[in-house]
Amino acid sequence: MEREFLAIIGPNGAGKTTFINMSTGYLRPQGGSIIYQGQQILGMRPREIVRMGIARSFQLPQLFTEHTVLENAAMAVAAREGAFSAFLPLLRPAFREEAEELLERFGLMPVARSRADALNEGTRKLADIAMAVALRPNLLLMDEPTSGVAAADKMAVVETLARVLRSAGVTAVFVEHDMDVVSRIADRVAVWGQGRIVALGPPGEILSDPAVQRDVIGIRTGKASHVAA
Repeated sequence: MEREFLAIIGPNGAGKTTFINMSTGYLRPQGGSIIYQGQQILGMRPREIVRMGIARSFQLPQLFTEHTVLENAAMAVAAREGAFSAFLPLLRPAFREEAEELLERFGLMPVARSRADALNEGTRKLADIAMAVALRPNLLLMDEPTSGVAAADKMAVVETLARVLRSAGVTAVFVEHDMDVVSRIADRVAVWGQGRIVALGPPGEILSDPAVQRDVIGIRTGKASHVAA
């Protein structure tokens, strides 16, 4: 649904990351269809899909590590405008201004002039997602946005990205293994199994289901399942 946060959970090997890769053009399925806003996007290249309004972030942040955080954000702005070139100055006034505004929203201005390889993992994650938001997507797919983030930093990262994305009206679909994160920001939860959705509903309903607790979360309840396919 538009502007909602949908969490995808499931055991390893269930096809969660594969789904994101197919939806963003990084992997082409052997058959089927991928429909976005009534249009077939199967077979499109990642850049074409971005122009459709779909962006993504990665489990491992994809930053230009030898550049500053500000330069990374400016690159994303320039790429969106089709103006990225090694022969033109990166921090042109218009790009700098938008990049700084974006970093301000993510709370990243204190590290704007730090090289990306000097950041801790939580800050790197936010910088990676900020670059995706610079593309002005309607839909953002995130692959484990808190993976590798220190426990002490995790909720601050989650609350920041949720605040920014909701204020921008971005619909978010994210793969996540931390159920505290899922329960904190998801509007709905989809349980993935063998490449398909086996359960879908609000977090309270899905995360309390005995089958989900047993097969996904790892809690042994001894109760019968009521997950609906």
